[in-house]
Amino acid sequence: MVGARTGRECLIVFTRYPEPGLTKTRLIPALGAQGAAELHRQLAEHTLTQARELQASRSVSVEVWFAGGDETLMRDWLGDETVCRHQGEGDLGARMSRAFQEAFSNGAQGAVIIGTDCPDLDARVLGDAFQQLLKFDLVLGPAADGGYYLIGLRRKVPELFTGITWGTGQVLQQTAAKADRLNLTTSKLRQLADIDRPEDLAILENHSQIIFSPDKGNAKALISVIVPALNEAGAIQKTLELALLADNVEVIVADGGSEDGTDQVSQSAGVKVISAPKGRARQMNAGAAAATGEILLFLHADTHLPRGFDEMVRKALSTPGVIAGAFELRIDSPQPLLRLIETGVNWRSRLFQMPYGDQAIFLPAPVFRCAGGFPDTAIMEDFLLMLQLRRLGKINIVAVPVLTSGRRWEKLGVIKTTLINQLVIVAYFLGVSPERLARWYRRQGYRSAAR
Repeated sequence: MVGARTGRECLIVFTRYPEPGLTKTRLIPALGAQGAAELHRQLAEHTLTQARELQASRSVSVEVWFAGGDETLMRDWLGDETVCRHQGEGDLGARMSRAFQEAFSNGAQGAVIIGTDCPDLDARVLGDAFQQLLKFDLVLGPAADGGYYLIGLRRKVPELFTGITWGTGQVLQQTAAKADRLNLTTSKLRQLADIDRPEDLAILENHSQIIFSPDKGNAKALISVIVPALNEAGAIQKTLELALLADNVEVIVADGGSEDGTDQVSQSAGVKVISAPKGRARQMNAGAAAATGEILLFLHADTHLPRGFDEMVRKALSTPGVIAGAFELRIDSPQPLLRLIETGVNWRSRLFQMPYGDQAIFLPAPVFRCAGGFPDTAIMEDFLLMLQLRRLGKINIVAVPVLTSGRRWEKLGVIKTTLINQLVIVAYFLGVSPERLARWYRRQGYRSAAR
């Protein structure tokens, strides 16, 4: 049971009440306020589970020192048996020094303070920390960001917590240097990583019991369908008509300077048309900037969405841990070889979580902003965005296809088109610039990367 002090050792858990908008604020761009608070709640409960496991093998008391909320809210969350104390005022150093002083004043002969941001901090690591305190004055658990996830002392040393630039990558180094000046013997545990920023979410892949997902809001969240277009008057009308059949969507055509009346065709379809600098990435980013939807869906002008796509998108994003999604691919051509291409694309998308732009990529608007939007490159903007998104969470592939035009395969041939696409990817990883790749790509007979 997590309760009052019963032993000579004390474990102090620093956390805060999981209030949306005030908790894990650096994760809000990726998860939303509610999603970030929910992740914090799960991480804190995971940490307390490890504390309970430690108590099963060691006589150690556990206390939760909290910020935000109040004792009633904390008891409602963690239960009446949990000892909860408010951290009080001051910077992190002042609050930790106060907690250590309280522990030693109550008879502890060894005390450890931990946070709740480190999912790899388990009962074994905690046990090692208390064992080291039997031999050393100070125990530190180095964090990958230059701070520490754990600090243990066997006597109060208030000087250790002054003059530290909290919240920076210098915290561990400064603390260790100060410990040397204070003649403290020090032991360091193995380095672990905290979950502080969107890129840290990848750590949770090894912790299936902790489930995170963006805050998607209600089941009827507005979807902004963004269509980059350049001289697509002959293809775009059907694309827009199908998109407009959905419930609670807005459609934005980001025109890159068409000369064939694409903008007029789009306006007559009743959608919003904006002018954007030529280039698919720039056009899609401009469309996203003009969008008001909670969910963004990026659609090629020659790709048709399935009926009911709106509900499919909302359902796909409601799956725990999912941060983005796309559809399976079907190519509008009778060529038998294209059935193999479809199979390969859909297999690749699911196995490697790497759908491409012609599969109608969709994601919550905060996630798109957190990822920095599409990189401003002349080619491979979808590929590079997916590499970034995979580090933030799972990519859900809807088991219903979009129908995309087979014109690019029919123009150069299925085998040649496929080989060119694969060569572009290999060349990119060998260091060839996207601009150079785009020039070579167009020389093979392709149109501009912006359509």
